[in-house]
Amino acid sequence: MRIAIVGAGIAGLVTAAGIQADGHEVAVFERRDEPNPVGAGLTLFNNAFAALDLLGLGDSIRQISRDGIVSGAIAAMRPTRNGPKVSWLLSVPSSATATMRSVHRVALHRELMAQLAPGTVRTGSAALVAADGTPQVTASGRTEQFDLVVVADGLRSRNREILGLDTGLRYAGYTAWRGVTEQPVSFAVQPGEIWGRGQVFGMVPLPDARVYWYATRNTAEGQRVDNEYELVREEFSGWHETVQECIAVTAPDAVMRHDIYDLAKPLTSFVRGRTVLLGDAAHAMTPNLGQGAGQGIEDAATLTCLLRDAGGRMLRDASGEALDAALAKYSQLRQKRTSSVLRRSRSAGLMAQAEHPAAVGFRNALTRLMPPQVMSAMTQRLQQWPKPEL
Repeated sequence: MRIAIVGAGIAGLVTAAGIQADGHEVAVFERRDEPNPVGAGLTLFNNAFAALDLLGLGDSIRQISRDGIVSGAIAAMRPTRNGPKVSWLLSVPSSATATMRSVHRVALHRELMAQLAPGTVRTGSAALVAADGTPQVTASGRTEQFDLVVVADGLRSRNREILGLDTGLRYAGYTAWRGVTEQPVSFAVQPGEIWGRGQVFGMVPLPDARVYWYATRNTAEGQRVDNEYELVREEFSGWHETVQECIAVTAPDAVMRHDIYDLAKPLTSFVRGRTVLLGDAAHAMTPNLGQGAGQGIEDAATLTCLLRDAGGRMLRDASGEALDAALAKYSQLRQKRTSSVLRRSRSAGLMAQAEHPAAVGFRNALTRLMPPQVMSAMTQRLQQWPKPEL
């Protein structure tokens, strides 16, 4: 088949690599002149690697990522007369995070691009789809016909709107800063996530011993300052010394700020005609479970497997019923899975960002009372990718 993919982010590139390896002709349309990723680091869990392995990409991604990063530790930050104090709330057993790996987005993007045939990605091409799902793409004033169109153009997907599938975006109530240190950090506190009142600070070591960090703060949406680096330093100036060190050894111009959004409601379908959504375009979620990229990778593997399974029938069936059936099954499987993860991620964000003293006290007490085995079981269930039954 001839397949168009709109968007050269992680989900789009994994899809391109998977279906191109199966012998399909692939064209990736990327609106930016240089398809450089926006972001710092990310974590990939067992479910992502199960999907990557099925596409033959797992080993190459493991080579550029780091394992054994954290044990799932969560701590609380509170001021005392003798200075700020960190107290542990929960530490997930290592068995639940044994397969978790960290990777810099730039390294991941570069590796995925290297998997594609030269000329696959067309940069500077802002592509729009047909409203009725006809498999065609219009870019730079030219309309091309395909057998299938895959939309992977992110959180603010214009094509999701064109297809009439959009449910709108919801501001999560907090903003996030992200950065990567320029040098290793001496951890005086275990890497993981620290919760304050309406604030969170997370630390994830990267393969080259630098640290990817993220910081959040409850605030009105759309707020910006000229110097975000100084603002985040000020916001976390009373926090643990390791937190302050992470920020201090990060280049000021490398600190990024993004307000956090997810879909207002899960989509009821990921398919319109012969056009299909995946990644953030289909199920944008808050980052609280670290599953944004992982769910997009699951999408890519699910779609690739279903197309692979339907391949013989599509050759024999000129009506296209086999392809339509594969797309319907993709939508059913992925809508069910991602809707659950989206809701769980939103709930986790509400807990982590609690700000009222009573809510914070209740949250901390409840977290301390949770048996590690329960958290471990919940984490492991989340990381079980329900592979498509072909």
